[in-house]
Amino acid sequence: MSAVGAVGSTSASTIQTDYMKLLVTQLKNQDPLQPMDNSQMTAQMTQLSQLQQLETMNTSFAKVLANEQMGYASSLIGKQVAFVNQADGNILAGTVEQVARLDGDVVLRVGTYSVKLDDVTAVADYSQP
Repeated sequence: MSAVGAVGSTSASTIQTDYMKLLVTQLKNQDPLQPMDNSQMTAQMTQLSQLQQLETMNTSFAKVLANEQMGYASSLIGKQVAFVNQADGNILAGTVEQVARLDGDVVLRVGTYSVKLDDVTAVADYSQP
């Protein structure tokens, strides 16, 4: 299955479709006196099925993570955060005013700054007496 590893970002469905086309071609052109090994073909189909299932799980986990990040970021509204300013590397602080998703990243509005959730280094809640 080294060809599957070298494909890169091709989806499991595309790989499986291409494999099935190749398999049908091989079956049409095989030597009747030396047929394909069924166990090898079954193993390859099993690996493709597992790859597709892993890809589906990966997509599902990515969605769960994105929702969790958005939920956590929403809980920061009204709280003080310290963050790394990507423009100059300085640590700044301010109150989270808004949360949004921008290009797949969770972004906090802190004053005039748009801060990625990954850049937050500390959180404080001064609203409690």
